[in-house]
Amino acid sequence: VRVLHLKENIASLARLLASTSHGAFPVVCRPKPDHAEVFQGTIRRLELCMLLENEHIFEPETNDESFSSSHPLSYEKITVEKLPKLSRLTTLLSRYATDPRYQQLFINLEPYVNKSAMSVQAHFSLQRTYIIFRTLGLHHLTVVDLQNRVVGVITRKGLMPFPLEERLRLQLVPQ
Repeated sequence: VRVLHLKENIASLARLLASTSHGAFPVVCRPKPDHAEVFQGTIRRLELCMLLENEHIFEPETNDESFSSSHPLSYEKITVEKLPKLSRLTTLLSRYATDPRYQQLFINLEPYVNKSAMSVQAHFSLQRTYIIFRTLGLHHLTVVDLQNRVVGVITRKGLMPFPLEERLRLQLVPQ
C-alpha cells in the first residue's frame, strides 16, 4: 500500500504521483515516536496535484512537531473536478523529483486530509463492503487492522471484475 504522511517530502510525493495512477492515498501519522503509523484519512490525487502547483506552501524540514503550513490554501482552491493540464503537471512532477532543492522541502497535508474517510477492518465481510461501495458511491476504501494501521485499499475498479452483485443477491435471497 502506498501511504502518505501528514508531513510529506515534495520530491517523494512527485515521484509517487508520477509512478502511480491511484486516485487517492491513505494518510498516516505516528501518534508517538514509539508507536506504529495509524490511519488518519485520505487525500485525493486531484487535491495533491493542486497543492503541488502552489510552491509557496512548501516548507523546509523542521525537527520539531510544530510544522504547519503558514499559508494554507482554501478548500475552493484545491477541490477541482479535473487534473491540471497534463503536460504542465508532467513537467512540474519531473522538476520536483529531480531538482535537489525539493529534497529539502516538505508539505503539511494535515489541513487537506479527509479525516472522515471510511475505512473497514481487514476481516470485514466482502458482502458488506460491496454494499458500502454501492450505497455511499465510494471510489476507494482503506482497509485497516485492529490497531488502525493501513493494510490495503479496496477500489471500486477492484471490485468490478467480479460478478459480485449476482452472487450477493443469491446469498441474500432466502432459501
